[in-house]
Amino acid sequence: MELDPLIDDRGTRIIVCCGAGGVGKTTTAAALGVRAAERGRRVVVLTIDPARRLAQSMGIDSLDNTPRKVDGIKGSDGGELHAMMLDMKRTFDEIVEAHADPERARAILENPFYQSLSAGFAGTQEYMAMEKLGQLRARDEWDLIVVDTPPSRSALDFLDAPKRLGSFLDGKFIKLLMAPAKVGGRAGMKFLNVGMSMMTGTLGKLLGGQFLKDVQTFVAAMDTMFGGFRTRADATYRLLQAPGTAFLVVATPERDALREAAYFVERLAAEEMPLAGLVLNRVHGSGAAGLSAERARAAAENLDEGRMTDRGDGKTGRSGSPATSPELSELATAAVCSVPEAAPTAEPAAQHPDVDTDAYTDVDVRHLTAGLLRLHAERMRVLAREQRTRDRFTALHPEVAVAEVAALPGDVHDLAGLRAIGDRLTAGRMPSA
Repeated sequence: MELDPLIDDRGTRIIVCCGAGGVGKTTTAAALGVRAAERGRRVVVLTIDPARRLAQSMGIDSLDNTPRKVDGIKGSDGGELHAMMLDMKRTFDEIVEAHADPERARAILENPFYQSLSAGFAGTQEYMAMEKLGQLRARDEWDLIVVDTPPSRSALDFLDAPKRLGSFLDGKFIKLLMAPAKVGGRAGMKFLNVGMSMMTGTLGKLLGGQFLKDVQTFVAAMDTMFGGFRTRADATYRLLQAPGTAFLVVATPERDALREAAYFVERLAAEEMPLAGLVLNRVHGSGAAGLSAERARAAAENLDEGRMTDRGDGKTGRSGSPATSPELSELATAAVCSVPEAAPTAEPAAQHPDVDTDAYTDVDVRHLTAGLLRLHAERMRVLAREQRTRDRFTALHPEVAVAEVAALPGDVHDLAGLRAIGDRLTAGRMPSA
């Protein structure tokens, strides 16, 4: 998968990074935002990650519900990067303030049930992420929006949020609570008490009379806004299906993550969402891939048993020992070069004239090289396992383009790290060395 043409295309207005938790969605979104901005796009990255890693990596003290410009971006042709982190409650408050008169808005915002709903009702975060995306797109201030979807047990929650909200608003319980408001005043309460006295009496005992009253007051105040929620949710859903949107499924080369990715790919296809491809993060590689795990392990055993020595020409000097490969010679040479710093016993040995320093160092080098070979064998087993897992995914979904991102030696904590991830993302495959 080639990502530079995707982010360079001015027709691409929204990129949604989705996948299971812990696979690098936030880092991927931030890296794409940095790269797009430095290639001339006006970008805003919307994250829903509570860990605040995005703010730290971009050198911002904190992110909130307002997009903040990121300094240090080497943008060309007016390229800029802004970043923000979804504040679920504040987004809900903004919707109320924008679509209700001041008196009704104040009544809603002060309602105890609303305060509980906006702070943590199931699915509210995902729906508010959709709302914020719709708001950003409507402002038309940025020509590219990169979305980091909410962390959740199921990556599908982001897509399901509008439908779940519609089901909630159309549910029998909400219609029951709306009945007295629609009838009006005492007549409405009389209707509710006569027609539904048994049900509301039971609800009052289960939920508490004051809680039920708060819910009824909230529903009465929100009645005229419910249609707007559904309308905006439907509009944002259609926006996600539009040609200017691209979904990137993010995963790691692990069985569970790729199983979730496969499920998401199938769901996106069923919903007719435009899938750009799969980003496979933290893929391991080796500069000596020609040396198999079995050969490395056998060579380590030979070194431990004293049946193999390296004399610089890649061949052994003892009868019956197999010749070493060029890769093995390179590994041994690297170990030899590191001995003066890595072996603290070499210097004390040199202070005693009776000690055979060459023999002492030879033993040290063999042990170090054997350990290096065992590490290489373990790395090759990891590579083989990742390849098998990746092959299973591509066999099921051969139509999905894949970009492999080489694992970095450490965490990403600044713009330089995000640029490095961007370079690996747009390379689309593992480096050859």
